[in-house]
Amino acid sequence: MSATREDVVEEALRIAEAATEEGLALRLLGGVAVRIRASDGLAPVFERPYADHDWISSKGASSSAQKFFEKQGYAPHTRFNALNGRERLLFFDENNDRQVDVFVGSFRMSHEIPFGKRLASEPLTIPLAELLLTKLQIVELNEKDVKDALALFHDHPVDDEDGDSVNGGRIAELCASDWGLWRTFTANLEALGDHAERYDLPDEDKGRITERIQTLQERIEGEPKTFGWKMRSKIGDRKRWYELPEEVEGGP
Repeated sequence: MSATREDVVEEALRIAEAATEEGLALRLLGGVAVRIRASDGLAPVFERPYADHDWISSKGASSSAQKFFEKQGYAPHTRFNALNGRERLLFFDENNDRQVDVFVGSFRMSHEIPFGKRLASEPLTIPLAELLLTKLQIVELNEKDVKDALALFHDHPVDDEDGDSVNGGRIAELCASDWGLWRTFTANLEALGDHAERYDLPDEDKGRITERIQTLQERIEGEPKTFGWKMRSKIGDRKRWYELPEEVEGGP
């Protein structure tokens, strides 16, 4: 059994290396992923403490992921995993009082973000497009998600490529086929510009963030919408367009 590390970023990197050695398709998401992808380090205003590290594995890999995390020194939430293991797993790092979520196949909270083959397109974290989507698919943003989303726009350009860029084409494609995701994501994207004014950033940095947000907004607006999107848009806000994910707490 491996000993977990006190520093959450170091622990995430250890887990990623161990997963690669065992051939397990496991990718990091959440705030720790945002920090790791900032090649020059996060701007001080976007620094924040990280309570945990979250992951996603490929569809059908639930059993392998369970064995892997237990081998790495994590205690499973036995009841939760038995009930939800096909879509999501929960573990505890009891030495450092941390909770670890592992999504299986897709990310599902307020909205579902599918991955498929894109899970393997980056070696350590999920692609930046999906990383931004997971941050802005929340109906009511909290401060940590605002910071992480702004940090992504601060550090990465928006175009139709992956790698060190936020793939606007991928985001536009998903929003064009899911009105609910579009509704939540575009509302949060609009609000980000106002949030940016609260942070002590040079005008040049604020301008770059605003420009990249606008680029993504235009990319989403210009994407042809599916028939399903158009039909759902006629109902609009009269019907709830998001799920209410439950917080999971407690020991295994």
